[in-house]
Amino acid sequence: MQEKKNITNQINQFIQRVKYLKRYLEYNKKRIRLKEINYELLSPNIWKIQKSIQKLNKEKSKLYFIVNNIKKVEKKINETIFFFRLSIEEKDSSILKDILLELTKIENKIKNIEFYSMFSRKNDNCNCYMDIQSGSGGTEAQDWAQMLLRMYLKWIEKKKFKTEIIAESSGEIVGIKSTTIKIFGKYAFGWLRTETGVHRLIRKSPFDSGKRRHTSFSSVFVYPDIDSPIFIDIDISDLRIDVYRSSGAGGQHVNKTESAVRITHLPTNVVTQCQNNRSQHKNKEQAMKQMKAKLYEIQKQKKQDEKKILEKTKSDITWGSQIRSYILDNSKVKDLRTGIEKNDVQSVLDGDLDDFIENSLKMGL
Repeated sequence: MQEKKNITNQINQFIQRVKYLKRYLEYNKKRIRLKEINYELLSPNIWKIQKSIQKLNKEKSKLYFIVNNIKKVEKKINETIFFFRLSIEEKDSSILKDILLELTKIENKIKNIEFYSMFSRKNDNCNCYMDIQSGSGGTEAQDWAQMLLRMYLKWIEKKKFKTEIIAESSGEIVGIKSTTIKIFGKYAFGWLRTETGVHRLIRKSPFDSGKRRHTSFSSVFVYPDIDSPIFIDIDISDLRIDVYRSSGAGGQHVNKTESAVRITHLPTNVVTQCQNNRSQHKNKEQAMKQMKAKLYEIQKQKKQDEKKILEKTKSDITWGSQIRSYILDNSKVKDLRTGIEKNDVQSVLDGDLDDFIENSLKMGL
């Protein structure tokens, strides 16, 4: 009797959660829009415009994920209700075992939709760029920046995303001064946007003969790769454009031609750079695209009252705007925003970041 009551309660909870998701995700609007897109793609004229097809297919993919998954969950709930009623009518308790297994599957499907509902912000579905910048502290900070890069590359690999190094500046002895990587993957920006901030490392330095404790800082800044044109006013006189010889991997042209480009937006001190193309023109075009995306993201965040975090991230890589501390001596990583702590530091440095990222997204950071 109690088992049947529990099943009834669970089914009712599922129905309410799906109703909330449909309302929150504007299911009916998305379903109608999906029909419109399918109709547009049937038009013979649309195939003459390649950009329109790509744009529509990208929108269709995003809508289909929500609409199709909610449809599937609703269908499974209705099937479960049918078999549950059948088990009561037939007084067949053996069916209840199958129903309980099905309820677990439905729970997981709903959780999956609920999680991706957190990626409802504009540009969450975009690819993105990640800047890692070492703070003051020379060798220590540059080594820490390299460790952070490795950590994120490991996480990206686990997510089966792809990356491209856009620019990299090597440290004097070890590590990196800065790097910019581009991340390709479903909801790449949505996944990584809460990683923007200052990361602090505390450890006994391998570069100090006295093995004293050192504190190092590096900043991470994540911004979307926006496909559509970004309408943001940039005065050309506010830009300083420098060309230089590439210093990282990049083929035979490295250190032979001044193909690498660095653009600085003087009013904000925002910097973008690109060195992965042989053509200076292409590198300049890519760096300018990043600049627009970066300034757009800063402008958007300011409107959301997060100006303080972003400004400190870009201008003061010290104690301010920290999001996470990595304490090697105590084998502890603590996220200062969510309160999440992990004692297996090595697993975190090997890319085990999901607990931090998922909780920050659930908190709406």
